[in-house]
Amino acid sequence: MLETDRYALVQRLLHWLIAFLVLGALGVGMTLGFLGFEGTQATFGKMMTNALYTGHKTFGVLILALMLLRLGIRSILGAPPYRSPLSGFERVASRAVHSLLYVALLLMPVLGWLATAAGGYPVQFFAWNLPGLISKDQALSEVLFSLHGMVGWVIVGLLVLHIGGAMQHWLIKRDGVMQRMSLFR
Repeated sequence: MLETDRYALVQRLLHWLIAFLVLGALGVGMTLGFLGFEGTQATFGKMMTNALYTGHKTFGVLILALMLLRLGIRSILGAPPYRSPLSGFERVASRAVHSLLYVALLLMPVLGWLATAAGGYPVQFFAWNLPGLISKDQALSEVLFSLHGMVGWVIVGLLVLHIGGAMQHWLIKRDGVMQRMSLFR
C-alpha cells in the first residue's frame, strides 16, 4: 500500500488517541451511570469516586478538543481515496456511520459540560475548573444528563457498526481498507 493511500500520520494518531479516550470515557461513564454517585462511592470509596468523575470530565474535554482539531485537519488534508472502490451500500453506510460518530463525539462532551454546569458541579479538566457556560438549573441538568446518557448509547451502537465494518474489511474482504487508518504497515 502506498503512503498516499493512507491517512496522514497525524490523522491516524488522532484517530487512535480519540478511540482510546472514548473507550475510557464510556467505561467510566457507564460505571457512574449504573452505580450512581452513592453506589460508586460505596463500591470504590470517596477518593476513587472523585478521581473517576474528574477523569471522565477530563477525557470528555480532551475528546471535544481533539475532535475539533481532527475536523480542522480533515478539512485541510482530506481523506485518501479507496484503492478498491466500495459498493454503493458500503459507501453510504461508511459515510453515515462516520458522520454520525463525528456529530455524537462532538455533542456528547458538550452535553456533559452543560449538564455538569447546570447541576452546579465543577467542570473539571485535570486539576482546573473550567467555566460552566450556563447557570445552575437542576431540571435542565437532569434533561441534559439524560441526553448525555442516550448519546453514549448511540456512540456504543455506532462503534459496533464501525468496528464491525473494519473487521469485515480486514478479516473477510482483505481489501486493504484497514491499512488506511492503521499505525502499522
